[in-house]
Amino acid sequence: MIGDLPGDGSDIRLVYCPFADEEEARTIARTVVREQLAACANIMAPALAICHWQGELTETAEVPVLFKTALPQSKALVARIVHLHSYDEPAVLVLPVDYCPPSFRAWVMGQTLAID
Repeated sequence: MIGDLPGDGSDIRLVYCPFADEEEARTIARTVVREQLAACANIMAPALAICHWQGELTETAEVPVLFKTALPQSKALVARIVHLHSYDEPAVLVLPVDYCPPSFRAWVMGQTLAID
């Protein structure tokens, strides 16, 4: 059970965002990690997105990215992703973390300049 594990992830956030292609995903991931808005970005395999868009049912290949960041940087990270993203309405989802090892938490905080 997570409640019994040592470590608190309450100030760590995962930010999920799909991109039009791997080049865009890689470019934005490098930018936000370089700017220390994210500690890490995991670029995942292409995925198929099925949704209604502008009155049409669409199927589009996208490249999801999972960014790891600290709570104090999460708003700035989202703003930067939205600014750089090619979509008119990018899906940028911020997810809380219930648990992470203390050493990983410290690493994320240090990489994003959100040191306690």
